[in-house]
Amino acid sequence: MNSVTTETPAGRSAAARTPASLREVMSQFATGVTVLSVGGESIHGMTANAFTSVSLDPPTVLVSIAHSAVMYQAITAAGHFGVSIMEAGQEGLARFFADKKRPLGPAQFTGVDWTKGERTGAPLLAGALAWLECEVTEAYDSGDHTLFIGTVADAGLGDRGAGGLLFYDGAFQRLTPRVR
Repeated sequence: MNSVTTETPAGRSAAARTPASLREVMSQFATGVTVLSVGGESIHGMTANAFTSVSLDPPTVLVSIAHSAVMYQAITAAGHFGVSIMEAGQEGLARFFADKKRPLGPAQFTGVDWTKGERTGAPLLAGALAWLECEVTEAYDSGDHTLFIGTVADAGLGDRGAGGLLFYDGAFQRLTPRVR
């Protein structure tokens, strides 16, 4: 026989009342790791895990960017962005593009192996599991972030043998690929 309880789960009282508590709660949701990029005059890269597929028809994705991030201005100015879905062994690159002290502009791509996207000119990182090039079609402000909706203009797969890079419990994790 199943029983129903009216007790609240342990720790529930801390949920989402402050940015720090929301960050702690959300750390329990494992996410993939991407590097977003914009090419051209606003060239910039940024590690992000606030990325998701929205629609298959038309192919559409969403990225959530803080208004204070350099990437917010870069995407707004360019009207497009690239997404490199990071492979398990690319933690170093993910950390580099997450470091607010790294060089900005073209200098941040010095020594990084990348290809210029054919549709947007966005830097697409070599070794990524997959990549997308997207045209911004909608943008919605929500609190201190903007949700950019991008229609996929082009996409491709890299070598999927190494597994994916995840972010969970405040740290990078490696996902072992399934045997095919």
